[in-house]
Amino acid sequence: MEKFRSHEHIQENVCEFEEDPLIPLHEERLRNAVEAMVASCREEDTIDHVGAALIPSKDEIIRILGILQDVLFPGYFGRQELSHATLSYHLGNEMTRLYEMLAAQISRSIRHECRRMDKLCVKCVQKGWEESVLLMERLPHLRRIFARDVRAHYDGDPASKSLDEIVFCYPGLYAIFVYRVAHELFKRQIPLIPRIMTEHAHSLTGIDIHPGATIGTDFFIDHGTGVVIGETTEIGNRVRIYQGVTLGALSVPRESEGGISLRGRKRHPTIEDDVTIYAQATILGGDTVIGARSIIGGNVWLTSSVPPDTTVVIEPPRHVFKDDSNRSTRPAAAHERS
Repeated sequence: MEKFRSHEHIQENVCEFEEDPLIPLHEERLRNAVEAMVASCREEDTIDHVGAALIPSKDEIIRILGILQDVLFPGYFGRQELSHATLSYHLGNEMTRLYEMLAAQISRSIRHECRRMDKLCVKCVQKGWEESVLLMERLPHLRRIFARDVRAHYDGDPASKSLDEIVFCYPGLYAIFVYRVAHELFKRQIPLIPRIMTEHAHSLTGIDIHPGATIGTDFFIDHGTGVVIGETTEIGNRVRIYQGVTLGALSVPRESEGGISLRGRKRHPTIEDDVTIYAQATILGGDTVIGARSIIGGNVWLTSSVPPDTTVVIEPPRHVFKDDSNRSTRPAAAHERS
């Protein structure tokens, strides 16, 4: 009897799945959708990268930034148990790996650009190795520049408790670190990679710095979210900017060739030494120059130049204060009583 019950229990749990009669129809629709997608890739007005040279790997470039962070700030990231006795071995290992990874990605970016522009190129690999070693040679200089940026953040923010806190935590410093590396590659006319780097930092920090911008030493970005610094911006030494600041261009003409006609021209402002720009200020135009030691107040909108040693603020808004002390004792209106 027990065996019979057990068999009966098994029968009750047998799967009663029946194949959906619509599945063949769905499969046919899916095949048609795939064929339509393949056909769309042959249309001139759509965008794909099929049958072209390999482009740089975004994931690999993000890994390169991680190694660069370890090399430029040793002991903070990556292997932290470092001593002066092991530093040479550690940096040698990391910089060799960095050199090889970066050379491969630079070669890809150059080869892709040659194909895109229909140029004959037979030296992409050699160019990749050369450009990579040139960046390795610039790293000691970049370390000294970063030390000044860190100090500028510490001097500019009373809330910071130590230089270590700034290196570990401050999004402004991370955005500046990525920008300075990307700018080195941008100056060497390496395609794609500088923008991949700075847009990665933008996605993490909300700070958008074009790798083509020129930025001096001791640069401080406080809080940072919403900061935009355009391609042809020129920033002097010891400049401080706060969240939401835009150093941008005037509106591009609406006609289709408007943006093309402006490429290569100075479209963004010049900020001279020791300028402070407070939150949400907007400064636009390639002819706009903010003179040295000037202060630009919050929410200011500027499309014209400011002489040195000038403070620019908007007129304070008129506040209206209402006495609400009797609100709770006033008679209720008819619709409130109901």
